[in-house]
Amino acid sequence: MTKKQVQVLKTPKRNLPQYYKIIALVIIVIAAVYFILVYTGGGQQKNDEEYMFRKDGELSFADTSGKITAKIDIQIAKTEFDRELGLMYRKNMDESQGMLFIFPDSQVRNFWMRNTLIPLDMLFINDSKIVLNIAKNTTPYSDMSYSSAGPAKYVLEVNGGFTDRHNITKGAIVSWISTP
Repeated sequence: MTKKQVQVLKTPKRNLPQYYKIIALVIIVIAAVYFILVYTGGGQQKNDEEYMFRKDGELSFADTSGKITAKIDIQIAKTEFDRELGLMYRKNMDESQGMLFIFPDSQVRNFWMRNTLIPLDMLFINDSKIVLNIAKNTTPYSDMSYSSAGPAKYVLEVNGGFTDRHNITKGAIVSWISTP
């Protein structure tokens, strides 16, 4: 045996229990960071003011004879970001408020209630501004998909039960004006 081979044999091995402790600590830190990012909204503090209603216009409902049955103030979700956020994280919404989603084209629309705290009625509306169908009293926090009965260019979300309380049905006509 050469001198070098003897020296290699005499080199002390790593302290394996200490090595495992370091790995365990790293795993715990990674898990803690993951928990913070996933379960607290990406590590960002949500400000209630971010989710306050912003009046962008007024919307009217009319029955098939043209008689106005209800009016509400609307917040308009017309950008991709606004449409993705929708009414998520809102703790409440007044009876006279709703959110109107405006899309660039007409197609079958699918909505869900992930991170939505309040039950909603979702009205799917075609490009002629006629209600195609209504998903009533949707379930908060649900990933269940609610779909339009045909191509929709607009979707209106109001408080759950609103359409029953105001006698708004399939075939109702909606119109709105934007406010400055």
